[in-house]
Amino acid sequence: MENLSLYLKALHIIFVVTWFAGLFYIVRLFIYHTEAESKGEQEKNILQNQFKIMEKRLWYGIAWPSMLITLLLGGWMLWENSSFLLQAYFILKLCFVGGLVLYHIKCHLMFKQLQNNIIKHTSFKLRLWNELATLFLVSIVFLIVLKSNTGFIWGILGLLVFSVTMLLAIKIYRGGRKN
Repeated sequence: MENLSLYLKALHIIFVVTWFAGLFYIVRLFIYHTEAESKGEQEKNILQNQFKIMEKRLWYGIAWPSMLITLLLGGWMLWENSSFLLQAYFILKLCFVGGLVLYHIKCHLMFKQLQNNIIKHTSFKLRLWNELATLFLVSIVFLIVLKSNTGFIWGILGLLVFSVTMLLAIKIYRGGRKN
């Protein structure tokens, strides 16, 4: 039975990686899709139609299946070892996973809007939104690897430094694009 647990864990990690890949890339496509709005009419139509196809394939072919399989495998492992539910770090990790699911659902709403030619967010806001997935990734990994809330706090402090650095980089990038 231990072999099965290791296979489940390996598959769970693989699908977590593909889920995050899908989340990171879908928002990137949203950014490009949104930026195409400022192009000439013909170029805009060509680009946005291509982005719609890419978004749809990524979203339904990778992101949604990866999330569902991740949650299924995670639930299966938790069912086999329910003692994790007695540990504070694991409860906190599940809270972050819940937040990540809500993030995914919000991305789905953005996806549906863009598929219907509704652009509600600027590319800058989408860049910031993309960094939220990084927050979830770092939080979950620190919690599950360090298995402590204290380690998590240090991880969050590191993440804050990382976030400020990313915000500065985005600001510098935006300034360079305007020149």
